[in-house]
Amino acid sequence: VGSKGLAALARATYATKTIGVDRAIHKAFSGSVENFMKRRGASTIISKGRSLKKSNAALFGKIERTYGVSPGVLLAIWGMETGFGSYLGKQNTVSAILTLAYDCRRPEFFYPHAVAALKLVDSGALSASSVGAAHGEIGHTQFLPGNVLTYGVGNKNLRDKATALASTANFLRGHGWRAGASAQANMGAIAGWNSASVYQQAIARMATAIDGD
Repeated sequence: VGSKGLAALARATYATKTIGVDRAIHKAFSGSVENFMKRRGASTIISKGRSLKKSNAALFGKIERTYGVSPGVLLAIWGMETGFGSYLGKQNTVSAILTLAYDCRRPEFFYPHAVAALKLVDSGALSASSVGAAHGEIGHTQFLPGNVLTYGVGNKNLRDKATALASTANFLRGHGWRAGASAQANMGAIAGWNSASVYQQAIARMATAIDGD
């Protein structure tokens, strides 16, 4: 970690809101997949996803040719994570991820992402004042910092729609996504994105519905 990253570390503060969200995270993924989808507005995600697939056909076509990932799963994740970019979060990213590495259920999971966040500050992809989701996720599809380093494409600016979607496709390909196979057949790759079973099933169902239009 270089001087900019270390300066961001020195400015970081304990993110009380992040810990509150983390302690209640199990509630967000409880119940049946049907109830989960209803709570998360799956019907709206599918409807808007179909519309965005058509209006961004060139972008999704380029991504599929490059990474072999169909539009549906990318749109399902995008809609689920940020309402298609309508809300990217307001929590300071560096403070959130450092807090989770320090005081969390899974510090060993978040520590590498904390180091990655500081490296992203060094590279200019993040700043000490960058904001995102409560768990330190970044951009349109809510990447954890370590995944930005590994799978982010181009300038790694995941607040840019095209960069975020291409990076998400790169992540899924890196986790075993098989081109031409259905979302259900690619559950292993979706599981790499989120470990909650109801989330995985919801994404697969929405992806199938979006691609089926």
